[in-house]
Amino acid sequence: MENKIFKTFILTLVLFTISAQAEMKCESGKCSTGKEATQKAIPKKPEPAKSEAMPGMTTEEHTAMLKKEATQAKKPDPKKAQEKKNRRIIEQLFNVKTVKVKRLKAAKEQVNYGYIVVEDSRRVDVVAWYEGYVEALYADTLYQKIKEGDALAKVYSPEVYKAKQDYLNSLKFNAQRSSPGMLRGAREKLRLLNISDKEIEQIRSTRKIDLYTTIYAPMSGWIFSKKINEGSSFKKQAMLFEIVNLEQVWLEAKLFQKELTKLNTLQHFTVKVEGIPTVFKARKTLLYPRLNPKEATATLRLVVDNPNEELKPGMYAKVHASGKKQTDLVIPRTAALRKDGRWYAFIATEFKGEYEPIKIELEPLDNQYFVVKKGLSEGESVVNNALFMMDSDAQINSIY
Repeated sequence: MENKIFKTFILTLVLFTISAQAEMKCESGKCSTGKEATQKAIPKKPEPAKSEAMPGMTTEEHTAMLKKEATQAKKPDPKKAQEKKNRRIIEQLFNVKTVKVKRLKAAKEQVNYGYIVVEDSRRVDVVAWYEGYVEALYADTLYQKIKEGDALAKVYSPEVYKAKQDYLNSLKFNAQRSSPGMLRGAREKLRLLNISDKEIEQIRSTRKIDLYTTIYAPMSGWIFSKKINEGSSFKKQAMLFEIVNLEQVWLEAKLFQKELTKLNTLQHFTVKVEGIPTVFKARKTLLYPRLNPKEATATLRLVVDNPNEELKPGMYAKVHASGKKQTDLVIPRTAALRKDGRWYAFIATEFKGEYEPIKIELEPLDNQYFVVKKGLSEGESVVNNALFMMDSDAQINSIY
């Protein structure tokens, strides 16, 4: 019994000693608890690696920063894009081409437009000089081409038939007893009824009369109007046909008021119609004495020879007019810019790459040049492409 109690005591003492040593150890004046010893037994995490490119930042932080910058670079900045575009335009302005204001000997030219119309003297109305009936119609189609002397219609008129009988009786009476006055009166009556000399001579030579009378074309041309058909009746003074000759036509060109001052200097006129290769020469004949108030335009009449009848009434034509050659101060048309009703040109300033817009007064010379009336002197340099300057300024300053 005593031996068992002794063993238990010894075991308890050993355990207490081991526990005391574990809780407190002193080595070289430093002591650590058992808890700290336990923590030392747990392995520590390694410290983050330092970035060589960016001292003071870890590699992970540096990588995250680069990713963020790359993402922002993909999104375009509108303001920066516009600045970049403006820089490009300004660089282009340093390469602007200029031309010298110079004197040039050339004929002033002017382009106008108008319509082809029928010349008044080449329009004929065939009118009935008596009442009658249409027995046969030869010109039976509208716009039929006819020649002078062609038969248009065969008609019957009681009045004409009686006049023929009177003339035939006068011929017979004059053969028996000379009566020139009566014969002359009967013949004149037929002429007053517009009976052709050909038909009157036929009565005289054959001593016979025809029941019908033929109406002949007084002029070559086209049937532009037809008012009768076969079997129709017509009254005295009724219009039967309208014949139009197109071998010579008028062109009525429209001119603005400001163009009238140059009209006296224009001497040569040519006419061009779309779809017709021929270029026609024209002659100036009359400026109509009144203007169209709605359009503020005047009408200039030109005569155009049309031997092949290529030009037709109603065609839209372009008129090119020119005068005598003279020397004028000129700039290219591309060097002028019109804005708010005024003309501008860009001249170089004392600073390289800078150009200043100035007001000028111009008038057209031809399709390449303007005549300078005011604002520029011979030898001055102007930008050859004024429209480009305006576009550039609009993009840089956003004022247009």
